[in-house]
Amino acid sequence: MFDASGRNWGGNEETTAFWIQGGRMEQPAVGKQTGWAALDQMDGKAAQSRLSKEGTCPRCGSGQNRQHTDVEQMKEMFAKLLLGEDMSGGGKGVSSSLALSNAITNHAASVFGEQVRLEPMSAERKARWRREIDWLLSVTDYIVELVPSQQVGSDGTKMEIMTTQQRKDLLVNIPALRKLDAMLIGYLDNFKDKNEFWYVNEDAEDTEKGNAERKDDKWWLPTVKVPPNGLSDVSRKWLQFQKESVNQVLKAAMAINAQVLMEMEIPEAYIDSLPKNGRASLGDLLYRNITVEYFDPSQFLASVDLSTEHRVVDLKNRIEASVVIWNRKMHNKDVKAWAPGVSLEKREQFEERAQTILHLLKHRFPGIPQSALDICKIQFNKDVGLSILESYSRILESLAHTVVSKIEDVLHADWLARDPGERLSVEEPGMTRLSDFMGWTLEQESENGKEADGREDMLVLEESQMKKPPGVLTQRVPSYTENLECLGGLRSPTSRH
Repeated sequence: MFDASGRNWGGNEETTAFWIQGGRMEQPAVGKQTGWAALDQMDGKAAQSRLSKEGTCPRCGSGQNRQHTDVEQMKEMFAKLLLGEDMSGGGKGVSSSLALSNAITNHAASVFGEQVRLEPMSAERKARWRREIDWLLSVTDYIVELVPSQQVGSDGTKMEIMTTQQRKDLLVNIPALRKLDAMLIGYLDNFKDKNEFWYVNEDAEDTEKGNAERKDDKWWLPTVKVPPNGLSDVSRKWLQFQKESVNQVLKAAMAINAQVLMEMEIPEAYIDSLPKNGRASLGDLLYRNITVEYFDPSQFLASVDLSTEHRVVDLKNRIEASVVIWNRKMHNKDVKAWAPGVSLEKREQFEERAQTILHLLKHRFPGIPQSALDICKIQFNKDVGLSILESYSRILESLAHTVVSKIEDVLHADWLARDPGERLSVEEPGMTRLSDFMGWTLEQESENGKEADGREDMLVLEESQMKKPPGVLTQRVPSYTENLECLGGLRSPTSRH
């Protein structure tokens, strides 16, 4: 059973009562079959109740054998989750929250890992994705909280009672994520009849690949091809519209995932691994660049090496560790741990600057691997509801980023197919893709016209917000979603993220 916080608590199976939506289901009567034995006896009856006289389901056309197979597969999945992925029964399994998170991640990898082209998903993969994700998300139906309600008696008297309702964050965010899920699959379906571009397998001859050969390290993926003169204007505009639409889904999924990670508690194991102060975590050079009197985020990022994915993740790990250290010191009022003469306002200012850098990194490099703090939170989190929200939003973020990258591959092939004179007047698409950012520098981005001007205006705005007048103590630190909105992102469909 899960309480309002999403944590599972045990008890004797004979005396445990399960909360269900709208009421309470007491323990079964003595002598009545429960558990897997009851499901075994009900397999035939449950299948017959949904089948027509011909023995097939009127909705999907599946027969009794398919119904029986689904039930067996569901039983096997939940048995593995109950054992914490330890099928040996030796008691060495992981927590329920981590088991569910791993199950959602692995299921998405098995389904979407086959999506290497811009084309609709097969009907079989769609059905498998829907069926198993519904099983895993069904756990959230039983993570409830008590809310006040009114009950009208037979004599017309009104009585205030407490009823169960799905926890608020799950009640709002699960439908929102399902909507994003359906939108992404719908965007893939839009490429059904598109024949102006096609794909060439990686083992094809160089003459077939032409000038659209892949330049990144993903050599095993098929290469996209376009007509010799490039795409038509209609197709090019349609692809741009699809890219912008998927980008909106990506930003929404990123926002939800970031907020859920913020709500997870920082594990003690991570805190014990931190150095004594933020300077030791950042290093002397990064610490001086953050604590200067006039701080410019663009200059800070230009001064560090972001040429590889590993360096970006390392910078993110260092800054997140320093933020955690500074927050703990401010909350604990540990004045001795800070250098002499550092005021409380300065401490908060340094923490805000570090948060701004984290937001810029997340925005400029979507899809980078998770930081050490995020991994540690997921591993030690005990809230089942937050684990499901985090894993579901993370896989949707990954799928959206994949679709955007593949659209950019097509636009890049179209750009290469144009005349050299026409290329000069058109910016090369996909300049900031994760797969293409190896060797990419921030100075190159500053030369990209209006987009760079918009970013500079944004950075000036952030810098002005950092320079607070002396003697003013900020009472509220901006949330991740507020900063993400300043960067052009979307807020979650909910008020929480």
